Amino acid sequence: MGFFGNQFSDVVEWEEFREDMIFWKWNNNEVKKGSKLIIRPGQDAIFMNNGKIEGIFEDEGEYDIESEIVPFLSTLKGFRFGFNSGMRVEVLFVNTKEFTVRWGTQNPINIPSPQLPGGMPIRANGTFQFKVSDYIGLIDKIAGVRSSYLVEDVKIRITAILDQLLMRWISKEGKDMFNLQANAHEIGQGIQDDLNMQLMDDGMKVTRFQVMSFNYPKEIQDMINKSASHGMVGDVSKYQQISVADAMGKSTGSNTASDMAGMMMGMNIAKEMMDDQKEAGTNKQQSTASTRNDSSSQTTSGEKTVPKFCPNCGQKNEGANFCPNCGQKLA
Repeated sequence: MGFFGNQFSDVVEWEEFREDMIFWKWNNNEVKKGSKLIIRPGQDAIFMNNGKIEGIFEDEGEYDIESEIVPFLSTLKGFRFGFNSGMRVEVLFVNTKEFTVRWGTQNPINIPSPQLPGGMPIRANGTFQFKVSDYIGLIDKIAGVRSSYLVEDVKIRITAILDQLLMRWISKEGKDMFNLQANAHEIGQGIQDDLNMQLMDDGMKVTRFQVMSFNYPKEIQDMINKSASHGMVGDVSKYQQISVADAMGKSTGSNTASDMAGMMMGMNIAKEMMDDQKEAGTNKQQSTASTRNDSSSQTTSGEKTVPKFCPNCGQKNEGANFCPNCGQKLA
């Protein structure tokens, strides 16, 4: 493309702007005197000459290329419209927004685990954000040879190495294999740092990497859930009763064997409750009798009670109404 060629354009703009496009290169037409540059919100316009940046324009608006753009181009300051000779100039429009991408492991990742000789197969999913951070790197590595670049292109590149990075950071020493969600932030931060090492030369930066969830095989997940339930209940016997009662409440089948099993479980629970009540009653009776025996310090004679010892002289009494030693009345 050059100024003053056979094809002319009145407007230099990114007409078909796409939210999922990282950049788009305008290089199919030539401009003429009086042409305009239009920069929309969320866009930067970069003028290039032979693959080198001539000027970067970041403010949205409409500009006259001859009077407002060309004077600021580094090697084109002396160029003015009206000359017969032209210069090759390309305009790269860059989407300046922060892109959000969802990711997920397509296949389980076998994480080495001492408990499982073959490793633990784990899936994971989440999101990451990235944006263009260095125009020189972007042009040097990508825009110099491509006319456009999509978010999907970045996603494909990242997911190609994501399994390896997940395995590396999940396997870090000290991670609880059965509670990886507790370390999700640390794992995500480590992956983010590694991804930036991969993308910085391309002029892009991962601003955030999140692991939303780790998914275990069903058998492992059931074991984790049961272990967590035991810990919450505390008393295993009570947990068993709660589980049985819950299963009975949810049972809607009409199978005779199922109904019989439900009745038996219900009877067992009722029996255990009655035994508990009976044991509590027996303990209460024993406690009451013991209290009475300990607190009793008197003997009975007919309908009257007399003390075992004379309160006057301390002589032992065998049930008489008067003390045999001092004659003190006892009843």
